[in-house]
Amino acid sequence: MEETTEMEQDIGLLYPSRSGSCTGSTETIASRLPSEQPSPTESQIPIHGIGSFQNPPSPLKSPSLSNVQDTHFGLCLVGQKTMTRSRTIPHLAKSDTALHLSSEFASFEFERDRALRMAQWVLAFAIVNFDLDVGPVICGVHPPLYLAPAEKENIAFSSFPDSLQFEQGSEVHSFRIQALGAPYKHVSLDHGNNRPDSIDGYIYGYSHFSQRRDNTSKRGYQQTSLVLLSHLQYPALFTILIKKLGPLFLIHGVPILETACHNIANWCSPSPGVTTELGFLGSVLHVELPMNANIQQLTETASFHEKFDPNLHLLSSIAPLDPPPISIFEASLSHLWSIWECLMLCEPILVFGSSPATTSQAVWWLRDLLRPIPLANDFRPYFTIHDKDHALLVNKLPPKAGLILGVTNPFFQKSCAHWPHVLSVGLRASQGDTTVMAGPSPGWRTRTHRRYISKDRQLLTAVEKACHASAQHRIQASLDLRRHLSSRTNTMLVPLNRYLNTLIPSPTERTTVSGCRRLKPFSTVDFFSSLKANGSPLPFKSATKRREFYERWLKTPAFGLWLAEQEEVVHRTLQDKWAG
Repeated sequence: MEETTEMEQDIGLLYPSRSGSCTGSTETIASRLPSEQPSPTESQIPIHGIGSFQNPPSPLKSPSLSNVQDTHFGLCLVGQKTMTRSRTIPHLAKSDTALHLSSEFASFEFERDRALRMAQWVLAFAIVNFDLDVGPVICGVHPPLYLAPAEKENIAFSSFPDSLQFEQGSEVHSFRIQALGAPYKHVSLDHGNNRPDSIDGYIYGYSHFSQRRDNTSKRGYQQTSLVLLSHLQYPALFTILIKKLGPLFLIHGVPILETACHNIANWCSPSPGVTTELGFLGSVLHVELPMNANIQQLTETASFHEKFDPNLHLLSSIAPLDPPPISIFEASLSHLWSIWECLMLCEPILVFGSSPATTSQAVWWLRDLLRPIPLANDFRPYFTIHDKDHALLVNKLPPKAGLILGVTNPFFQKSCAHWPHVLSVGLRASQGDTTVMAGPSPGWRTRTHRRYISKDRQLLTAVEKACHASAQHRIQASLDLRRHLSSRTNTMLVPLNRYLNTLIPSPTERTTVSGCRRLKPFSTVDFFSSLKANGSPLPFKSATKRREFYERWLKTPAFGLWLAEQEEVVHRTLQDKWAG
């Protein structure tokens, strides 16, 4: 059993274009069935007058934030190409009114058809300020979009860190909240009825939070978040967008939001598997979209017509690469094989971090490893005590199967003390380091899991070595580690795909047996007979461990969804053949 020492500290609550072609193929359950599958360059234009925030000589005292070092690394995806100034960015002058953001923002006219085109990618941008009486509140949504009161509150609190980040600076994180707008589909157009139906019942938010000195404020500083709202799981793409737009918004205010909205409305529709160029505020992003939310995007199969370069290309559905993921998992690298097994077996995992930026990146990275298995669980890149689902997800009952919860508030260390697995992300503490951090120290803690499969020690050594190398080496090592663990997910399915091949009706059965155009019933006994006879490509520690692992997986909700998906694929394929 894997354990590390744990530190506990209690604190009080902190506050009340163009589209290209793409080729490839998707793996199906049987080679006998037809198969098909598909996988950003940013040419950066210097924008003058935008600089990083500097720490003041004397600390700011915040009642809602405490003093810790800024963990935002600030590595940008910048291409090597240069281009003339793009029409995607206007000539805007800095204004005092933009620098001093008030609770009321000017709006702009945005035609309904353009709002609908934009909503294919981005629902709207929400502006969140801190109110001394009630905490974070939404004070503007552009273009107008109806949000239920509970959605507004969830977005407002999720857009702010609930733990101290820095005295002055900015950070980017993401979150996932329940979409509650469906009952209000017929709201008047005046309220922004440009909201498409939710794909999976959730809204995804990508927040640029900033804290700056402001002598006109009673608190001595201003806290503001600009939030990109979408129904799409494109963390790599939308993180880049909000990183670029956030600092510009602090300088130019709402006019730059209008420009961004028009840029997005000019994009082509987000077709599955397409590789496209997206113009945004003076840059051109070279982006590949996934075939669907459960298809893995791989650098080896990316359709950029050149070798994948993380500085030039974006795989929209993967976790952001800034900072390199191995940096946030550094204290738990040797346990990632155990963590992968817990993910496959739908074990709940509490992901604890010092900032929303680290927890959201870590949770997106873990969620990505589940592909191509359908998502059978809930995941929250950043979760607060104010979330409307707090009582549902965090209580004295055993946590829901497969739940992945990213948190920063030490309150969760006590309220989730009964959870079986805790992953605290961050750098490994150096010898002699006396820094005290709220919550558990970085590392992996499990009460119940014992590893079934051997780890790749050669890869582990290479990744650990890369942790002390340059940013580019760490990004490449992160991609190598992702490729390895993702391949294990596909390899785990090999024995099941092999057995399902035997359940596909033969040509004779399809013609002689009435209605025999779907998979035969799955038999656990027959599957384990097949597993015993043919084995598994995964390096299980023993045959007993192998059987135990698959026995557990067949009982997970993920298996039920995966099997239903395979049955649908077979049924649709056989129906098409019959009709043809």
